[in-house]
Formats: sequence, structure tokens, C-alpha cells
Amino acid sequence: MARKRATIKEVAQATGLSPAAVSYALRGLQVSEETMERVRAAAAELGYEADPIARALASGRTGMIGVLCGSLEDLWQQSLAVGISRGLREKDRYALILDAVGDPARERALAQQLRDQRVDGLIVQPVDPAAAFWADLCESVPVVAIGDGLPGTAGEVIFDNRRGVTLALEHLKELGHERIAVLTPTGARTPDRPADVHASAEADRLGLDIEVATASYGLTAATEVARGILDSGRHTAVFCFSDSIAYGVYAAAAERGLSIPGDVSVMGYDDHPMSGLLSPGLTTVDWNIDGIVRAAVRLVAAAADGPARRRRVVQQPTLCERGSVLRISR
Repeated sequence: MARKRATIKEVAQATGLSPAAVSYALRGLQVSEETMERVRAAAAELGYEADPIARALASGRTGMIGVLCGSLEDLWQQSLAVGISRGLREKDRYALILDAVGDPARERALAQQLRDQRVDGLIVQPVDPAAAFWADLCESVPVVAIGDGLPGTAGEVIFDNRRGVTLALEHLKELGHERIAVLTPTGARTPDRPADVHASAEADRLGLDIEVATASYGLTAATEVARGILDSGRHTAVFCFSDSIAYGVYAAAAERGLSIPGDVSVMGYDDHPMSGLLSPGLTTVDWNIDGIVRAAVRLVAAAADGPARRRRVVQQPTLCERGSVLRISR
């Protein structure tokens, strides 16, 4: 005989709390960590499971948070999506993860699709932060942006790209590199990404000769672009706006029989866990992915539960030095 589903009232009786307090505790809201743990332990012992359909009908919420990734070919964005999904689950919510594959038109269509599916909130890593549709979208669903700011969001986790670019280019300059290739995923339809603008400005300030080339996150495509850069022989270093793109430089260098960092130095911009396993390890810019996940989940959960004060979290980078950059004589 099937066991009867425990009710939230039974969990309340077991803990001596009101049903409302139990509901908040199960969602990780407005209660202490001790109370949250006590309620969840009682719920587990009683076999309580929230009925998502009943909860949606009662609250007008689905429990679903849309997560729209710029491109899941980028391994760092994959890690971010996994972290957000787990963080949301701890708050009794579920992630609906979609991939814009680096296409601004697809990004717009998927964002509108998620809104129409009545998600409670949306976390986005925008491909095209300058697109006009974001303002309208933010009026109809709470949006938290990661990386770049968007108009009208409920919250933002912004990268201090100026500082990140400065750390990278000053490091290369200090080690004697003045002819640098910059590989970016920014396409012709999204020309004003802050990181790219900062790279040009910082290169001028530091007196660097940089060549900017577009490379997508996929290993095959990034390797193809890197072949052309390496074959030109113009650059002593390659700075990539993604560790995933930097892996393509490693692959192209291996094909050409070139040594990293003996023949060319390489820098990334993410600190994906795989980067420390390369030989040599990839010098990169670390954005503290765990901190980004915590901030984004906290902001979207608060916004999904009702009007909340708009918050802007600025994520500061650190330089992670490994063995992929060589000091050279000027």
C-alpha cells in the first residue's frame, strides 16, 4: 500500500512552527540557518515532498528559473550553469537551462520563450547586452544578468572587466610582451562588449601593439583561428577572452610543433578547473565562479518571491599565474 504523502501541516506540528514558517524554511527564506536545517530534517524524516502543481496553483509561481547561457560551448559557462542549477535546487527551485549558441537572434527568441513559459525569474549571460528587447523583457519577468549590465534588471552580477583586462595586459607588458593577439568571442553583431573596448584602451595606454580576432568557444573553431595567428609569427603572446578559446591555442601550437611558453605565451580569462591541468598550466584571470553562483541565485530567488530592492554585485578578478607566460627580453 502506497504511503500517504506527508503534509506541510505535519512538518509544522513536528517542528512547532507555523505552516508559513515551514514553507519559508523549505525555500531558504526569512529564517535562520538553524531553523532551515531543523525543518528540512523533519521534512526528510516524515517523507514530505512539496507538490509542485499544488504549489504553483496556490502561489501563482512555477518554481522554475530560466537560465539562458550565451554559449554552452564555453566550458566555464557550463560550470556556471551547473553551479546555478545546484544552488537553485537548494532553494527548492529548478533550473530550465537553454543555450543561445552565441547567436543574438536565438538569444532573443529563447528569452521570450522562457518568459512565455511563466518562469519565476531569469538568469542570463547576455550575448548582446545592447539589444533593445531586454528592457521590455525585464518589465514582465525578474531578470538577473551575469557579466554585463542590462537595463531594468532585478539584479546584476557585473564583472569588473576593466580591472580584468588591466591585470592581464599589465602582466604581459611586465614580462616583456608588446605584440599581442587578442582572441575574443565577440561577433560583428555585438561590437560594444566592455571587455573588448577596455582591451583597446589599455593597449593604447600601455603602448602595446595588439591584433584583435574573433574566435568562437568551440575547440575546433578556436583552433582554426589560432592557427592563423600562430602562422603569422607576429605575436609573442596570445590573450584569450575565455579559457575555452585558449585551449584552441594550445591545440594549434601542438599541431605546429610550437612550445608554450617557449615559442608563444598564452593567457586565458576564466580560470576553468581544467586550466590548471594543462601542461604548462594556463595563466588566467579568475572571477570566483562560486561567488558568482551564490550572488546570482540569491538575487533571483529574492526577486522571484516579490518586489525586492535592486542589487548590483561587482565581481573583482584576480590574476592566477601558472606556467604559460614567459619573460622575454625586449
